[in-house]
Amino acid sequence: MAETSMLYIGVYSLRTEIMSVPKPQMEEGFSFLSLKVVLLLVFLVQFTVADSHHKHAGDGVQPLSKIQIHRAVYELHENASIKAYPVLLGTKREDSQWVTVEVASPKPSEDDWLAVFSPANFNSSTCPSTNDRQEAPNICSAPIKYRFANDSNADYVKTGEASLKFQLINQRADFSFALFSGGLFSPKLLAVSNAVSFVNPKAPLYPRLAQGKYWDEMTVTWTSGYNIIEAVPFVEWGLKGEAQIQSPAGTLTFHRESMCAPPARTVGWRDPGFFHTSFLKNLWPNSLYTYKLGHRLSNGSNIWSKSYHFKSSPYPGQDSLQRVVIFGDMGKAERDGSNEYNAYQPGSLNTTDQLIKDLDNIDIVFHIGDITYANGYISQWDQFTSQVEPIASVVPYMIASGNHERDVPGTGSFYDGNDSGGECGVLAETMFYVPAENRAKFWYSTDYGMFHFCIADSEHDWREGSEQYKFIEKCLASADRQKQPWLIFAAHRVLGYTSSSWRDGSFGEPMGRESLQKLWQKYKVDIAFFGHVHNYERTCPIYQNQCVNTEKSHYSGTVNGTIHVVVGGGGSHLTDSGPVQTTWSLFRDSDFGFVKLTAFNHSSLLMEYKKSSDGKVYDSFTISRDYRDVLACVHDGCEPTTLAT
Repeated sequence: MAETSMLYIGVYSLRTEIMSVPKPQMEEGFSFLSLKVVLLLVFLVQFTVADSHHKHAGDGVQPLSKIQIHRAVYELHENASIKAYPVLLGTKREDSQWVTVEVASPKPSEDDWLAVFSPANFNSSTCPSTNDRQEAPNICSAPIKYRFANDSNADYVKTGEASLKFQLINQRADFSFALFSGGLFSPKLLAVSNAVSFVNPKAPLYPRLAQGKYWDEMTVTWTSGYNIIEAVPFVEWGLKGEAQIQSPAGTLTFHRESMCAPPARTVGWRDPGFFHTSFLKNLWPNSLYTYKLGHRLSNGSNIWSKSYHFKSSPYPGQDSLQRVVIFGDMGKAERDGSNEYNAYQPGSLNTTDQLIKDLDNIDIVFHIGDITYANGYISQWDQFTSQVEPIASVVPYMIASGNHERDVPGTGSFYDGNDSGGECGVLAETMFYVPAENRAKFWYSTDYGMFHFCIADSEHDWREGSEQYKFIEKCLASADRQKQPWLIFAAHRVLGYTSSSWRDGSFGEPMGRESLQKLWQKYKVDIAFFGHVHNYERTCPIYQNQCVNTEKSHYSGTVNGTIHVVVGGGGSHLTDSGPVQTTWSLFRDSDFGFVKLTAFNHSSLLMEYKKSSDGKVYDSFTISRDYRDVLACVHDGCEPTTLAT
């Protein structure tokens, strides 16, 4: 959904094209270029009308991409004012705080809007040097969020006064608020507020747990404003109630030059801070640990985060209650109503809140692609990590790569769109840890008790003969089904079955099915999970387009095929189910939700689909079987035998 995020690029490219035409050719080619200008302007008018802030169509367009910030002009008015308070945030060590913004405008309009900028200084002095412009813009960085002035006061157009509340999170810099008229397409800056800031903008924040490369290892990744030369990062941790130890952390960051295309390289760029990862090793199984993040300054003093806790993984094959949550395509939303997120990711907060509410009954989470939908607006990743912190700081939050994390033309992504807005995988790979051999190739395996997970990267080639195909087969083959009977495959795009995408008589990614289903069948994968399609759908156990089991909700004994589940309704705008009712589709729901797997023991597995709106179960099935059922010969899944004795 990257078309409109490229709107500015189209305008600028056309301007560049006109300016680069040699003078003798200018008159000759003028009529053709004029036609292009007219057509583009028609499109822009349609875009502006279609995306009026009064309409929430749920089109999936990144809201910040609607702002034509390079077109902003200064029309500061002496009688227009903005006041923001409190000025100092986080005095009680809060990571987020509500700020009141009072607005007064002598000429109010219904398209007046307020932008939040961070850092507070957002004028042209902060623009990067460039040689491809004849005239520098007044403002070259997008705000981190915005609201229309009349959102809180329907009489704003009459009175010219409004009071709005914004929720700010600590993002390593100060903030200011700006009042614009002219709507999002022709912004005119009328007034700028005082700056507000957190007590310690550099504080260590938003820890994300993830499984390490070994079962007895947990990784902690967090964000701060401290470079390694300024402060040494570490984690203080240990069994709850016992002596704590300290483990060092590595530090990474990335720069504007690491981005592959606009808007990540241009208006979407914001300094990301620093990312620290520590490896907590030799954990006791099923044990409660406490931890806190630290930075040791050059004077010997320490900067501390608040305290957190987690429960370590069970020993592989351990027979105990184990609960896994899986979903895709959640994105982020704003609790203060900013950015028209009701239209962009309307279910995101509901999903987040349901998981927080049930967190005592969740052991590990898999978010299988399309993480933030930042689409090149870097500030949104901080806001996402803040949103999921209550989950990711307590249980492993494992991610997969989706098109909105990776895809940029000409950068090695399997699909040639710019759905990532120029991020080309850098943010996901740097801000979240996964136990991959090479995090630029986002495929990996991980174990959790009786589960063995093979996580594929749908944005890199997965066809037979590819490097990833070899990994997938190795991962599936390595499962010890006597100890880990539940074999799970997951990827972002639907490499298996969905009835929502009908192309040339095929559903989903026909090449994916053609290449991978022989592996799913050979190694007897129980369930394959996918996102990308923003709804829920469950198939029968299926192989080569045919149901291989007539049961609907309880499977026992030998299961001759893999059950495919689309769980892409994590929060982003929804996708309708396809018009064709296939024989293999057992349950479909175009609503926001997630899946929960519960392994009771080696012989009993429950899958539940829960809606994010109420947390209730709307679809479920069980699998009951013994080890000999896993070993049984099935079509295209038989071990070779010999007549020799």
